Amino acid sequence: MFTETHAFSGFSVDDVATAKKFYGDVLGLRVSEANGMLSLHLAGGGEVLVYPKDDHTPASFTILNFPVEDIDAAVDHLVGQGVEMIRYEGFHQDAKGIARGSGQGSGPDIAWFTDPSGNVLSVLHGK
Repeated sequence: MFTETHAFSGFSVDDVATAKKFYGDVLGLRVSEANGMLSLHLAGGGEVLVYPKDDHTPASFTILNFPVEDIDAAVDHLVGQGVEMIRYEGFHQDAKGIARGSGQGSGPDIAWFTDPSGNVLSVLHGK
């Protein structure tokens, strides 16, 4: 029954117009808007629903991970757009805010940041 569905996920934001600008202009995603909500169109055909919530509380976990070929270029692009990388205690992160796990055999190279509503996102490379 569920193997044939087009499943999707969603998350809330405190301002749809600001989210549309961020996801479209800063991240370069194709974004559509209908009924006061956004659809983020991801590579591979997936979609994520973004909806407004008056009492929005940012997710305390990573809501979207963006695999990239060149994590340094991705982080440089984000920082150039005014996005700050998050630093987490217990993770060794370099000057750019990238935790370089692949060279240590402890996961991917990954850097975290937030959208304007405070939801956590990441760019990552490797396994």
